Order: sequence, then structure tokens, then C-alpha cells
Amino acid sequence: MLANYLIGLREGLEAGLIVGILLAYVNRVGRRDVLLRLWIGIGVAIAIALGLGALLTWGPYGLSVQAQEAIGGILSIVAVGLVTWMIFWMALHARDLRGELHSRLDAALAGTGIGIVVLGVVAVGRESIETALFLWAAAKSETNTALGTIGAVGGILTAVVLAYLVYRGAMRINLRVFFFWTGLFLVLVAAGVFAYGLGDLQEAGLLPGLGQAAYSVSGIISPTSWYGVILSGIFNFTAEPTWLQVIGWVSYLVVVLVLFLRVSGVGRRQPEPSPAPDRVPSPAAR
Repeated sequence: MLANYLIGLREGLEAGLIVGILLAYVNRVGRRDVLLRLWIGIGVAIAIALGLGALLTWGPYGLSVQAQEAIGGILSIVAVGLVTWMIFWMALHARDLRGELHSRLDAALAGTGIGIVVLGVVAVGRESIETALFLWAAAKSETNTALGTIGAVGGILTAVVLAYLVYRGAMRINLRVFFFWTGLFLVLVAAGVFAYGLGDLQEAGLLPGLGQAAYSVSGIISPTSWYGVILSGIFNFTAEPTWLQVIGWVSYLVVVLVLFLRVSGVGRRQPEPSPAPDRVPSPAAR
């Protein structure tokens, strides 16, 4: 539940900030006549994400168990790839996001009316689809699907409120700090989803190594204990992972975490301010 809440909060706030930037710019340039088209595009993007979520949730039920495991494993790994790309993209482009959106909106305003709708779909659709796919992958291993859904909805609603307060100027958020810590958390969650997806592909017979547990910590961390349930719900913890899952989890975590910390500038020395030049007294002061 906590994992889904934080995922919904981060992804929802990203989408909310994008919407806020677009709406503020449209109002600033005096083109309120295109607001309806922009909202239509945003609505289409949200509808696509909801449709994708429904398809992922109820679509595979008519398939065999092996096919369900194969689809689940493939989509889990795709979701990890998308959210990893999103984490790095936001870390690299957060400072230029406003200018990039403004330039796209200028081009859309200069073109046909359909361009505004397309901009709304593209700008919000990416975040919405990533959210739907990653939330589905994270919730797939939840023992209580209802709690996972409540957590995701709660995170998105919180994000909507925060984005509105930021848009109205009633609240300021240090976005650099927010995206760093939530990005760090998502790397840990994605590592678990990646390992879980590998396990699904092993269950489907697409990858070898099923039944060969690397170790067992069920005697220390019982899967049915309250802390075992929390670790499983947040980080997809399993007490008896296969060797492939262990290798996949460690490889993803080490590589992505090192790159993320480097891109985020952690440990990077800030340039020291140059000393002020010596002041030369004016002739009048001599």
C-alpha cells in the first residue's frame, strides 16, 4: 500500500506540474480560448491510462496460467524499463521542463487547433501510461489488492491537491529534493518488480532456473509476519528467491543506483564562488 501510495504521489505530481505549467502559460499569453482543447487532450490521456489499467487487470483472465505468467513477467520488465527511463529523464530535464513545454505550446498555438489536443495527450499521456503500468506491476504481487488500489488512489489524490496548491502559489516544494528521494525509492521498488518479473518468466518456462532457490530466510523473515508482508508489499521481497532473481535484483540495483546518484549530483563538489575582485579607489577618493 505504501509503495503504491508513493508511486501515485510522485507520478501524479509530475503530471500535475506539467498540467499546471501548460495552464499558466496559456493564461499568461492570453489564449484562454484553447483551454477546452487542452483539457480534452488531458482527458483523453487519462482515459487511455484507465483503459490500459483495466485491460491489464481483467484482460488476461481468459488465458492459461502459463500465458498469464508470461504476460505478467514481460510487462513487469517493460514497466521497470519505463519507470527507470522516467527517473533519469526527470533528473536530467527537470530544470528545463518549463521551457520545453512552453516551446511545444508555442508551436501548437501557431498551428491547427488539433495540435493543442495532441499536446495535452502527449504531455500527460506519458506520465499516465507509465503510472498505470508500473502501479499494475507493483500491485501484481500484493496480497491485498484493495489496499494497493486505495494506496495508489490516495497518492494520486494527494498529488492533485499539492499540484493545485503549487499552481495557485499557496505552496512551494523543493522539487529537486522531492524527485531525488522519490526517485531513490522508486529504484528500490523497481529492483523488486524486476526480480518478480524474472520469477514470472521462470514460472512460464521462458527462463531457466525455476525451483533452484539461492537461499531461504523464511526462518528469519516469515512471509506471513507483519514485517514480511510489508517488505513484500513495498519491495516485492521473497524469502526464497531463485538465483536468477538474486542476480537480476543485485545487478539492477547496483547499476541503476550508481548511475542515478551520479546523474543527481550526489557527492559532487559544488564550485567555490570566485573571490570578489579588489576594489580600486576612484581618483576622487585618492
